[in-house]
Parts: sequence; structure tokens; C-alpha cells
Amino acid sequence: MTVKKTSTKTAESRIVVFSIKGRRESACGECGERFYPGSLIHLDERRVARCMDCADLRHLIFLPAGDATLTRRAANNSNLSAVVMRWSAARKRYERQGTLVEEAALQRAEEESLSDADRRETQRIRAAERRERQDAEYLHDFARAVKERFPGCPDGVNLQIAEHACEKYTGRVGRSAAAKTLAPDAVDLAVRAHLRHRWTRYDEYLMTGWDRDDARAAVRSDLDAIALRWRGEAHD
Repeated sequence: MTVKKTSTKTAESRIVVFSIKGRRESACGECGERFYPGSLIHLDERRVARCMDCADLRHLIFLPAGDATLTRRAANNSNLSAVVMRWSAARKRYERQGTLVEEAALQRAEEESLSDADRRETQRIRAAERRERQDAEYLHDFARAVKERFPGCPDGVNLQIAEHACEKYTGRVGRSAAAKTLAPDAVDLAVRAHLRHRWTRYDEYLMTGWDRDDARAAVRSDLDAIALRWRGEAHD
């Protein structure tokens, strides 16, 4: 049997075997075993096709291409390995299908990959915990900033304001860059938003069909009065 020559040369200089794609009948040049589509063959130095038994490669395990890290580890751990190639008529070239490696080497590579996965999962959990701690600290700092600027704010309400303003993925004022520096304007905006919705008739007006700007104008004096009282600046 003749097989198209390939210019493919692996950097690892491992043995190359070919996966038969055609239907033409052929057989091992040494033992006479018939080859079928999908059979693996190795060409000796005389370009004679040999089966995996005659090439002393039958004991190797086929590892499909796709996981570069697993393939590299398995090949490095294997005393004997071979690259599996197949001719692509569409691309007019040989393409790598996978690698033949020793079973023990594959098992070791899989264990190493699992160890990496466990390590990545641990790192992910630790990173999530770290972000959670940072968010909790930021929430506490924002609530404290509210209380400092609005000492008349009822106890516990400052935390409610911080939780609402700083809720993640909402785009609210507490997630802005200014808020994260506890800028006074950002704190004021968060407090006024809370007062508008919880301490005035703003939501009621919206529910009855009022325009947003009209509703805001209608509650502005009440909102300003409460804000001044919370700031300790209200005059009797």
C-alpha cells in the first residue's frame, strides 16, 4: 500500500502513524492483517505499511486531539508515543487526529489535569470570597459615609440606603467610580433617591400616570426638607 508523503514534522520527533480513510483493500506488509477505514498503520523505512501489532504500538491508547495540555502531559509522561495523522482531501494535507500514549501516562496526565482543575476552583472560590469581603467593607464604608453626612438619618436606614445604592450589576450610583471614593455628591444622590421613593409620594404619582419630571418637581420641597433635617440643618 502507498500513502501520500507528508511534510509534517513534529517538534517532538515522535513516531507518526496514519489513520486509513479510503475503502481500497490493503493489508499489513508483515503479517497480512487486512486494513479497514479507520485502521491505524505505520510505515517502516521502506514505506511498507505495518499494523499496530507488527509496529509494536498496539498497547498504546488513543488520545483524541482537542485538549492540548492533556496531550502534552500524556506524551511527556509516555516512554513511547505516536502522532496520529489523517489525509484531508478538502485541505489537501495531513491533519493531526490525536496521539497514541501509554495508558499509565494518560492516567497520570488526567490526574495532573484534575489537580489543576481543583487548584483553579480553589483559586476561584478564594477570589470570590475576597471580592465578597471587599464588597462588605465597601458597603459598611458607604453606610458610614451616609451617617456622617446625614447624622439625622435613622439608625439602620443608612445601611438600607447603602445596600440599595451599591447593589452589584445595577449601574446605580453606589457602583460609580465617584461613589467608591465616597464622594459627597455620590452619597447625597443615594440618600435623595431613597428619600424620593420611601419618604415622599413620588412612587404614588408615577403609578397614577404622572410624568417623571412633574412627579419629581411635586415632591422636591418635601424631599429637600427631610434631607435638611437629616443633615441637621433644618430651622424651626
